[in-house]
Amino acid sequence: MRITPAWAALGLATLATSVAFSAPAGAEAPQVNKKDDAVAALGAHPGAARASDGQAFRTGSTIVDADGTTHVRMQRTYHGLPVVGGDLVVHQAPSGALRGVSQTLAKPLGLDVAPVVAAARAETVSLASKVAGSINGTKPVGDPTLLVDATGVTPRLAWRVMTSGVQSDGTPSRLATYVDAKTGRVIRAEQQIINVDGQGQTLYSGNVTIPVTQSGSTFTLTDPVHGNAATTDMGNKEDSFLCTLLGIGCTNGTTITSPDNVFGNGSNSDRQSAAADAVYGAATTWDYFKNVHGRNGIFGDGTGAPSRVHYGNKYVNAFWDGEKMTYGDGDGVEFGPLVALDVAGHEMSHGVTEHTAGLTYSGESGGLNEATSDIFGTMVEFYANNSADPGDYFIGEQFDLKNHAGFRRMDKPSSDGASQDCWTTGTKNLDVHYSSGVGNHFFYLLAEGSGAKTIGGKAHNSPTCNGSTVSGIGRDAAAKIWFRALDVYMTSGTTYAQARTATLNAAKDLYGQGSTQYTAVAAAWSAVSVG
Repeated sequence: MRITPAWAALGLATLATSVAFSAPAGAEAPQVNKKDDAVAALGAHPGAARASDGQAFRTGSTIVDADGTTHVRMQRTYHGLPVVGGDLVVHQAPSGALRGVSQTLAKPLGLDVAPVVAAARAETVSLASKVAGSINGTKPVGDPTLLVDATGVTPRLAWRVMTSGVQSDGTPSRLATYVDAKTGRVIRAEQQIINVDGQGQTLYSGNVTIPVTQSGSTFTLTDPVHGNAATTDMGNKEDSFLCTLLGIGCTNGTTITSPDNVFGNGSNSDRQSAAADAVYGAATTWDYFKNVHGRNGIFGDGTGAPSRVHYGNKYVNAFWDGEKMTYGDGDGVEFGPLVALDVAGHEMSHGVTEHTAGLTYSGESGGLNEATSDIFGTMVEFYANNSADPGDYFIGEQFDLKNHAGFRRMDKPSSDGASQDCWTTGTKNLDVHYSSGVGNHFFYLLAEGSGAKTIGGKAHNSPTCNGSTVSGIGRDAAAKIWFRALDVYMTSGTTYAQARTATLNAAKDLYGQGSTQYTAVAAAWSAVSVG
């Protein structure tokens, strides 16, 4: 079950009478009325988008701080069309007074919403594009959607064409291609099934306690503690074409059972070993977000996220598809099954991002999306405090059967030969797995500081881009700042410059403006050339 907020279509003169609140324990949600409605507050802000000139807003989830401050997420439409990248967050004092607005799109929209290019033509163009051409069996899904794409510098009227197929490494594809509705040119494409970079992992998280369900004399890998999420065995099969295209004939795999409460034997000779790792990873990720950040599961509503193991034949990847986790077995030579703890934390954190800021998976926002998953995947690893897999800032080191070096590292992202240590004007043009280096480097410097040190038994060394020396504030404080920024201040189109502002606002909220933590956030961003 996904989060489905009760939307209320709002204009400046038509105000909501109620908003669903998700208040932290001990906080009492304030009464919302027409006087202090967030849309009215938005209309009073001189630098914010207004519900006029064809624009309208609908409210989504609301965060209520302990002191009664509210943060209301809103989606924007323009003459009835969705505005991708036009979402915003309205921040209000307990009295209802406006404190600020987080938004990427602040300029008024003045577009002609009559398309020149027909929907059928847009579909043809998208299918002929380079990105779609790299997908096996690309087929359209549903009808093209007319909208405003405001993720770039200049908002454009566009058709969004959804296609399905299979990526070159066997991962299912759900591709959104945006075609300019005036010129017929492809603006951008966004892959909506998110995976890691074609690697794998071993099974060893050691002997751990995992939650299971007993029915009579049989035990199953259904987790009753974390939203009743089930882990199943795909039998090395892949999703069918009809499943990826239309959602028809999909399989969730076979239920994994045992006559006792022991699953796996710590090696690949028992198929349940990988499944036990998946359960452990999902449960630990849930516990991390719940106990550290107060989030009730990946979706925020207490619903568990299922996991599927043994997907495909020698599939060297893992992916989050918006509802569940899926893990391949690796090739068995260089890479083992992709069920390591930081992979589970990484992939499931994509779900947290999807249900908070909704960072678009392209451009700089896509890099921030990937960085968020690396950050929280790493923090899940530290949170577990598992001696078999000590916390470090190497991503995927456990499934690297040959070198145990992993495929990304946060202290010096450029070590992989492709990721960026420092922001440049070209960052937005990189693959999101490489542009994420800027965010990863910032977080490492904020948490640990610059210079050489040993963490989790591995040597780390993080030089700065401006030659400065940065003192870390500790990973826990850094993670709380990042989560607060993601949950309260970032929106779908947030850039690195805006992420700097978002994290400074978060640090101010948590520790105070001018605090050591606030100053460190500014210094760490400057150290990766985001100033």
